[in-house]
Amino acid sequence: MKLRVYLTFNQQNVTEPVIWKLGRAFDVITNIRTAEVRENMGLVGLELEGKSEDIEAAVQWLGEQGVHVEPIEQNVIEG
Repeated sequence: MKLRVYLTFNQQNVTEPVIWKLGRAFDVITNIRTAEVRENMGLVGLELEGKSEDIEAAVQWLGEQGVHVEPIEQNVIEG
């Protein structure tokens, strides 16, 4: 399955390699679709691909890292 989300980074985590860590910790493929990063905040459009349970765990982990996650589309792109 694939899921597209917007990630919003705050001043505390904008310089951390969060997406790299996510790819190492979870069995998901990450594809950055768009990004705007500034000194004090960042917005990333990210596509996650993998098993639904792995994607759910990755999204939960992102929230635990202080990253706000918002779905771009309500439905799964492909099943």
